[in-house]
Amino acid sequence: MFNLKTMNYSTLKKTVALSAVALMAFGAANAQTSTTDSTKMSSETSSAKVFGGIGQYNHWSIGINAGVNNGLINFGHNSTTHFQPELGYGISVRDQLSHFFGLELNYNGGKIEGNDDGYKYGTKYDQYGFSTKNNQVTLNGILDFGSVSFGHRNNSVDFYGSAGAGLAFYKPTTQAAAGGAFTPANDGSTTKELVAPIGVGIKFKLSDALALNVGYTVNFIQGYNFTGASTYPYFDHYSYSYAGLEYTFGPSSKKNVDWVNPIAMMYDELYDAALRQEVEALKGRVTNVETAVADLKKDSDGDGVADQFDKCPNTPAGSVVDGSGCVIVFPKDTVKAAAVAPAAAYTNIQFEFDSSVLRTSSYPVLDATSADLRSTGKTITLAGYASSEGTAAHNMRLSRDRANSVKTYLVNSGVEAKHLKIKAYGETHPIADNSTEEGRITNRRVEFH
Repeated sequence: MFNLKTMNYSTLKKTVALSAVALMAFGAANAQTSTTDSTKMSSETSSAKVFGGIGQYNHWSIGINAGVNNGLINFGHNSTTHFQPELGYGISVRDQLSHFFGLELNYNGGKIEGNDDGYKYGTKYDQYGFSTKNNQVTLNGILDFGSVSFGHRNNSVDFYGSAGAGLAFYKPTTQAAAGGAFTPANDGSTTKELVAPIGVGIKFKLSDALALNVGYTVNFIQGYNFTGASTYPYFDHYSYSYAGLEYTFGPSSKKNVDWVNPIAMMYDELYDAALRQEVEALKGRVTNVETAVADLKKDSDGDGVADQFDKCPNTPAGSVVDGSGCVIVFPKDTVKAAAVAPAAAYTNIQFEFDSSVLRTSSYPVLDATSADLRSTGKTITLAGYASSEGTAAHNMRLSRDRANSVKTYLVNSGVEAKHLKIKAYGETHPIADNSTEEGRITNRRVEFH
């Protein structure tokens, strides 16, 4: 009968490696045969949409697996110096939340054994070997690397990684010498410690619902007595190499999310027949609109009026036309506009109601005043006034603000500030009747004294 313990470490590694390569080659060939022409729609029709949510797929699954537990790994500080394979087993329940990520509740059990020949870490040790019964429950995150493919429409091989945390319940026994009996360690009690599994694996599609999983996981035990003796300051760990079957539940009308390629789905939606018909119809409508716009812009006689609105077509080139495209006939004798008299300097500056902002119509007067002041160098007083609306105190402030606005303009135009004095008179000294609107408009002013 085959016995794992009689099998050396090198032979087992070669066997596992060759088996993995053979399975990968089989899966790759199967993926190649499932590839269809990129211009054709998928033969497996489905109502699933790119942004339709996870509910449009079968995404709950259960798996069973078995393999080899080993206390010797290829990195870190090992808890044993000799490989002694022991049977491991497990069961898992997974919810694939998206094409890329899922959550898995995992149980693993079995034995982990080691043979140290009385040495550990290169020094003499009083323990020859150990055998530990272990049960653990973990919650793992599953990250799919092969669910998205640009090379094939339908993949039959998926690569995944996993990491998680949970609790390990183990009971170690130790062996004092070769061939000796195993005696309970840690007072024979079960030890509970945190465990963090990290692993990788390959999933092979057997059918849409059934898959073969092959993987390797390293379990990091957050304790020092997994082997029955203290390994402080190094945490214990062991590896689990496994193969198993996984079945995804759900109606046959839905696809297994593990084997749905979202790239192919997007391609199919872009090349959907109904969508392409809508695009072609839209192109026709755009062409009609462009033709209508071209007709609206058409101007055969070049007079600037489109043909559709031109009531006088074929006007001579260079003609001045009105909005209907007809030639404008100008009278032969035109009245010359009277020359505009230049603005007079020192004319009163008027303001809007309750405002000290200069009107643009006042700029010519201010420019003429500035030119005279700069040429003569004389000093003047800017007297500000207001109409009778509002309180006397408010009107006094308003009249001062109006005088300052005029001063600011003149200073910015080059008049020295020392030649400009400010005087506010408020609503006093009106030059028009404040009982009429016309009079109040006249009284809102700045005078040059």
